[in-house]
Amino acid sequence: MDPRGLWIFVLFPILFASVQLCDILEGNSDRIRSLNTELLKVAEDASEEPNPSVYLALRLSNDHNLQKESQYLQRLKDAFQPNASSTPTPVRYHEHPSTGQLALYLLALRAACHDMEALEGRQLVTQLKLHLNKEKAQIGHKDKGHPITNYYQYSLGVLALCVHHKKIDEHVIRKLLHAEEEGRFVLHNKHSVDTEAMGGLAFACLERATFYGPELVANLTQAVERSKQKILQAKTAEGAFGNVGSSPLATQFLIATGMNPECPEVVATLIRSLERGDFQNALIKSQLLPALHGKSYLDVARMVCQDERGGLELVTSSPRLEPPAGRTPSIRVQLLVKQPPLLVPLYRNVLRVPLGSSLLDVLKVAERLNTPKRFMFETQNTLSGPLLTAVMGVKPREGERKYWKVLRAPNTALEQGIADYIPQDKETILFKFSPW
Repeated sequence: MDPRGLWIFVLFPILFASVQLCDILEGNSDRIRSLNTELLKVAEDASEEPNPSVYLALRLSNDHNLQKESQYLQRLKDAFQPNASSTPTPVRYHEHPSTGQLALYLLALRAACHDMEALEGRQLVTQLKLHLNKEKAQIGHKDKGHPITNYYQYSLGVLALCVHHKKIDEHVIRKLLHAEEEGRFVLHNKHSVDTEAMGGLAFACLERATFYGPELVANLTQAVERSKQKILQAKTAEGAFGNVGSSPLATQFLIATGMNPECPEVVATLIRSLERGDFQNALIKSQLLPALHGKSYLDVARMVCQDERGGLELVTSSPRLEPPAGRTPSIRVQLLVKQPPLLVPLYRNVLRVPLGSSLLDVLKVAERLNTPKRFMFETQNTLSGPLLTAVMGVKPREGERKYWKVLRAPNTALEQGIADYIPQDKETILFKFSPW
């Protein structure tokens, strides 16, 4: 076959898929713009901690409100670099951000075309490199064998440095390659599509860099293909990858690696889920918006930030209609807390809560009740919402790889966080202290 004909043969599925994707996006431009506005409202909410993922989404959008984006960037700087800020605002982020938080902040700075060669920029790059070397060192520890955080954050750190065109220690890269090849991209003993997608984005970025030798580049190319196949194998009958929440990042990865004929179908599934209100978490929404614009985090590396046009405005929502006077509809939810190998539950109670309450709302109701055994729980703020860290005073000891697994009884793991999941009437929510 003529090589030119072979090239067309290989390229045709990609071009066809891209045309299909464009048709889908154009047909849903109003809904996508509405999502853009929702994230702009999140950015304007001063009661919420600034989230670099939200800023990334706003910058990767085709529509902008440059004034509000600039204001949000300043809030991010105040939170992550309080010593460099002239604004004496209270900071609620931990003074030592995790690998993932710092990586997202560096991606946000690249999306703002920030000069990373200035002193503050070089310090941030050095800080992230130190984070990654500590993660790598723990993976190599004979009693650990895993990162300090997880491979999702490890991958995100590698991606952030790569997008800034910074050379990364090859030992750091090879640890990540080995983890992917050995199938260690798991969450709670199950393959994590989110981690696979983030790792794949990191590999795809490194593959295009000019710092590394042919052997390492060949390994990166193989890893990209393995990640792609694993994500495609995780496709569900409903058209999602893994679950609805992991599909936005998986779609970003497929877009970044040249598109896939199945991707338009996935984008259509995401838009249907968006219309149903399946996406409540700001982090997931912020991963979704770039995908619906046909972009990924890799596009941040090419941003120029010149001659950008604004025009995106906040639309004042219609006032919420109050329910008719009378009794507020309510549901009954049972909470059941177990700590194996103990046979007797630490807590069991049926609560009546208003219809539409989140699981976090239910936990707060349980905590306020004066029952013989008072319910207690603790959470930790993360960029994806509150994370349950302790129940009935039980929490992992330092170095102990256990967590509170949340299930819809008898054994359906929740795919949403406690602030996003809405229990149904007569549902039993099981909390089980489990290894991971």
